[in-house]
Amino acid sequence: MDLTKVFQQVKIASRSLTLISKEKTNDVLNALATAVEANTANILDANQKDLAKKDPKDPTYDRLKLTAERIKGIADGIRDVAKLPSPIGKLIDERVRPNGLNIKRISVPFGVIGIIYEARPNVSLDVFALCFKSGNACVLKGGTDAHESNSAIVEVIHNVLKAEGVDENIVALLPAGRESTGELLNARGYIDVIIPRGSAGLIRFVNENAKVPVIETGAGTCHTYFDAKGDVEKGKNIVFNAKTRRPSVCNTLDTIIVHSSRLADLPALCAPCTSKNVEVYADEPAYKALEGNYPTELLKHATAEDFGREWLDYKMSVRTVNNIDEALEHIQNYGTGHSEAIVSEDQAACDKFIQMVDAACVYTNAPTSFSDGGEFGLGAEIGISTQKMHARGPMGLEELNTYKWVIAGNGQVR
Repeated sequence: MDLTKVFQQVKIASRSLTLISKEKTNDVLNALATAVEANTANILDANQKDLAKKDPKDPTYDRLKLTAERIKGIADGIRDVAKLPSPIGKLIDERVRPNGLNIKRISVPFGVIGIIYEARPNVSLDVFALCFKSGNACVLKGGTDAHESNSAIVEVIHNVLKAEGVDENIVALLPAGRESTGELLNARGYIDVIIPRGSAGLIRFVNENAKVPVIETGAGTCHTYFDAKGDVEKGKNIVFNAKTRRPSVCNTLDTIIVHSSRLADLPALCAPCTSKNVEVYADEPAYKALEGNYPTELLKHATAEDFGREWLDYKMSVRTVNNIDEALEHIQNYGTGHSEAIVSEDQAACDKFIQMVDAACVYTNAPTSFSDGGEFGLGAEIGISTQKMHARGPMGLEELNTYKWVIAGNGQVR
């Protein structure tokens, strides 16, 4: 496949998006949601081909797996995106200069967005819906593990676009393999921005090799600090939800940080996790507190490598600290700027945590599992940005637009 030709076609097609009305955009998205549900059997058949090549014990197996229920959820998510207000053409700022010039700042699409992601076929639909609604064309580079699923999904998208009279070249799926990844990363002049979604290794590779601007998303080493004045009932529910809701996603709890005065409550905090056979890698004080109070086969001595680790599995580490400053230092040293939480009834401690933690999402008395575009009311998300330029945290429609200045004069000269 001549990928330069593919990139050219997508770039040209992206211009046609400016002529599509907001009403037509919503009609297409609703038609896509209906088509996705109607093609559930075909998509699941393709997904089974991908799953057959993967070990069910692999932590990423759950990311790859589609079910009728999950497909229904994806379709509902597309409908939710259709209901959201369009971000295009929003007046961000307006001013009239002393010389009479009227200057406006207006939101506009990027143009063409490249998405590189691993074994998450739902991303193909989430990304297209958000890009289309925000006026962007998209080039998809999914993981080899999910290529059959992604191909079936993009076929549905293309069929809907053709039926609706929209240029199908506004979305392209690249071939499996690393060669196409390299070409996408170097497609200057065709791709306006690249957003990687996946492991720390994937994001690092994209950052180090891309000649196209990158918005960094994904890797999350997430902590929950149980403070000296933390509520045990809240704490155990927060820990359980953050760790076990979906352990293979980036907002999952990786490390509990516990105040040394609350070590006696650590067994209660961890107790619900035994129902999911969560392995706990504890430092020495935490190990002593859990020994005899947590299943022996699930309790391990932590090593230095067990902190700052994104587990993506039913595993977590425990670190003991003597005060909130030590907790903050640990997060500073090991966090990835994704999502961090404190459990405390001390408002001063919560305020300090909010002020001092450098992360896209900072929680008080709630689990990091809420770091999600849908939970934030943004509709489906294209990723969670851990950088500080342009976008930070869950990226919805508004974050997929940039802006331009529009200046109206009446013959003024400088």
